[in-house]
Amino acid sequence: MKVYIVKENLLKPNKKFTLLSAFITLLNDRLSESILLPILPSFVLLFDSKASTYGLLSCTYQLAQFTASPFIGIMSDRYGRRPVTLFCITGSIIGISILSFTVLFNWSNSIAAIPLFLLFLARLIDGLSGGTAATATTILADISSPEKRAKTFGLIGVAFGLSFFLGNIFVVIFAKNTNTDDAIIIPVLIASIIPIINFLLVFFYLPETKPNKASNKSNTILKNPLKALFTVFKEEKIKKLSLAFFIYFIAFTGLTNILIFFLQESLNWTTKASSGTLVVVGIIAIIVQGGLIGPLVKQFGEMRLTLIGSGFILVACSLLITAPKENAAINIYSAVSFLAIGAGLITPTLRALISKKLDDDKQGSILSNLQGLQSLGGVLGIAMAGRVYDSFGPKSPFIAGSIILIFMIYLIAEGKNNNSFNDRKSKVF
Repeated sequence: MKVYIVKENLLKPNKKFTLLSAFITLLNDRLSESILLPILPSFVLLFDSKASTYGLLSCTYQLAQFTASPFIGIMSDRYGRRPVTLFCITGSIIGISILSFTVLFNWSNSIAAIPLFLLFLARLIDGLSGGTAATATTILADISSPEKRAKTFGLIGVAFGLSFFLGNIFVVIFAKNTNTDDAIIIPVLIASIIPIINFLLVFFYLPETKPNKASNKSNTILKNPLKALFTVFKEEKIKKLSLAFFIYFIAFTGLTNILIFFLQESLNWTTKASSGTLVVVGIIAIIVQGGLIGPLVKQFGEMRLTLIGSGFILVACSLLITAPKENAAINIYSAVSFLAIGAGLITPTLRALISKKLDDDKQGSILSNLQGLQSLGGVLGIAMAGRVYDSFGPKSPFIAGSIILIFMIYLIAEGKNNNSFNDRKSKVF
């Protein structure tokens, strides 16, 4: 109790600014990414028509972030949240600045390898310093008492949904409806300015929030992150559900990432037009996860909602597989709507299914490892979707995604039968 009194006295004058700084940092972590997501395919296509190149570029950031996050967490415990946050934002500024220069510069008389190298370098730098979300989450934990922590952590979900929605709205509003070089100038400039604003806000208004009694020296040993993640598969009660969780994110992340490339490369949609589909995804995700998921769980239960969500995504895949070359808008917008609804149902309920089978003393470690599996699944899904696209055709990733989802449904059904399923109560995460 003493620790919280010390923190409250220290932070009370600036608590609103501290919350604002953490929230903007969370927003920055995804907002620039959301703006750049629909822009990158058309630019990559200028130099390389392979979906695998786009896939590798997309997963470079996530893989670098996945690798660096444990180290950044240790550094924040040792040196403090404020300097590590500023370091991470600085890396984001450098990475996005390189990327912005690359997509806005005229490379018509240059070797294609140069701009592609710069894109990979930009995503690598941004990813290696990409501990902004993790550090901002730690800041929220520092300034919240245990009984208020869940409420404070609600800012994370709000920031994620809002950034995804706003990022694509910026592209829809400010990008021109062509694939020319000047079509994306304003969205790219917005993506470049956001981390600078974030840096200034943190520099001037964010105090150090690490508890005073915490040691300045961390004895934590940086271990192989993969070894810790795969311990979930050793838990007999949840190993099949955990595998279902892992392969779900391989399928879902691969589908959503390759979709923008598919729209621009195969259907010849512009950056502006393809961003419209992501706006729909953002709106539906906010509605489902922000307001509907709680009442739906009470009405139907986690297992049924997980299976219903899987059905929605399978319908989305079938709509994408059957989408015509021309006048595909109805198929595409229906597909992304079903995709968003399905994801909004599956993501929280599948976590809850796993949580119900865990003892109280394993909740924290297992759920943290699930978050890591989600990131790793995303990396593998993006890379695999690009390779499948090149090898078997533009619609093949949606067929592959359907097969993976059917296997996921089988694992969930099998996982339900491990021990007593309704022996615990849990909240949807």
